[in-house]
Amino acid sequence: MIEQETQTGQPDQEQAQVEGNEKEEVAAQGATQSAAEGADSASETSPSPVTPEEKIADLEEKLAESHNQFLRKAAEFENFRKRMNQEKTSAIEYANQSLLLDIIPIIDDFERAIQAGEAGLQAGSADYNGFLEGIKMIEKRFINQLEVKWGLKRFNSAGELFDPNLHEALFMEKSSDVTEATVQEDLVKGYYLKERVIRAAKVKVLMPETN
Repeated sequence: MIEQETQTGQPDQEQAQVEGNEKEEVAAQGATQSAAEGADSASETSPSPVTPEEKIADLEEKLAESHNQFLRKAAEFENFRKRMNQEKTSAIEYANQSLLLDIIPIIDDFERAIQAGEAGLQAGSADYNGFLEGIKMIEKRFINQLEVKWGLKRFNSAGELFDPNLHEALFMEKSSDVTEATVQEDLVKGYYLKERVIRAAKVKVLMPETN
């Protein structure tokens, strides 16, 4: 009984082994086909190798483009430099335009005063006092305009102690009335531009007498 069961089980094992071998062959064939298809697909999608000539041509093209960009930038910079120089020159040439526009009306006043004086002389009725007052008014207006708008201020030195930073002594005279060098008289007025002395006053100085 046992022998019969053993004989009966052998064909089943052989059949299972055959089927397993067939499955392995099918799987192997599928893997081989997939690998072949993958290789074909890779060969289709991968780029073809670049030749040295093509690489050189590409580099030359990029170099030419970079050179053209450099030339454009250089031209733009040169144009900018020329424009800045022109603006600088123009600014220097016309820097005093506002000041001169303020002075022109003062010149007009002088011209009118001169014309009035000449007309009085021709008519034989010159008013020298009126002419003098007119000139003083013009000077006052002129000085005020320069001080208020431009910071130019005239300073008086008479009676002040001599200061070499403010004064230039043209004459000196000994005096018993002073104990230190003192400005007696303004010969030419000095001027500040804001806080800076731009012209020292030319003065006559009294010096103390020494025993």
